Formats: sequence, structure tokens, C-alpha cells
Amino acid sequence: MALQLNSPAFDDGGALPRRYAHGGDNLSPPLHWSDPPDGVQSWAIVMEEPQAPAGQRWRWALYDLPPEHGDLPEGAGRVGQPTGRHAVNDLGEARYDGPEPPAGSGQHRYVFRLLALRTPQLHAPHSPSVLQVLEAARSYVLAQAELSAVYER
Repeated sequence: MALQLNSPAFDDGGALPRRYAHGGDNLSPPLHWSDPPDGVQSWAIVMEEPQAPAGQRWRWALYDLPPEHGDLPEGAGRVGQPTGRHAVNDLGEARYDGPEPPAGSGQHRYVFRLLALRTPQLHAPHSPSVLQVLEAARSYVLAQAELSAVYER
């Protein structure tokens, strides 16, 4: 079976609750994964907004998660949480930043991507951007899984 990513807070392709939006509590949603491939030494999670008004926007990356992890609790994207390392998102913050589409712009799609990596630690620069984390991870990816949600303000 292939790597699976899901959330108890929303269905794949469903509406992301306001609690996880920038204008709500701005908490990262709880995430759970299963069926990891053999050889996983760490995990990385990224969240992108592929349809942002100014083009693709990276809203979150958490990396160097220990291999024994199979989930993240709600709010794991807050600064100071003991799990993993945060990359700097496109808003200039090293933390989760939930959806905030322009009012009246309709539903925007958000994608959470889980990467199973065959290295215990990414060799990324100090305070890397999400794109730098993805670049550092590229040659170590064993498998990946995606979970999408929509949000409308």
C-alpha cells in the first residue's frame, strides 16, 4: 500500500475549517499518516497555495521530523513546538500561516504534502525558505502523499 496522509479535521478535497485559517485561530490542522515506505529516516511536511492571487505561495514547512512520527497534533505549526524544524514561509515567518484568500475571491485550494525521506536530517541553510527545504529534500524522497482542502473567506 502507498503512503497515506489524512486529517480528522477535514476530508481530502473538503473545506478546511476556519480554525485553521489565518483569520481564525491560525493553527495547523492535525495530520496523520500511514503505510510508510521502508527506510524512512525523517519526514517533511509542506503546505502550498497553488492558486494564490500573486501565484503559488508556500505557507508552511516542517522538516527533520523523527521517523517514528505518524501524526502531528493540532497546532504543531506554532513556533516553539518541540517537533521538527520550521522553514520560512512566503510571508517571511518560520511557522504555519493558514489560508487568507482575498474576500470575495471564491474558494482557494491548499495542498499539504508529506515527504518520506531517507536521511535523518536535511542539509538546508540556516533559516531556509520552504523552497530551499524542498530542494534539499529532493534527492532523499522515498515517497510522498498529498491532502488537499479548500477555503473561502
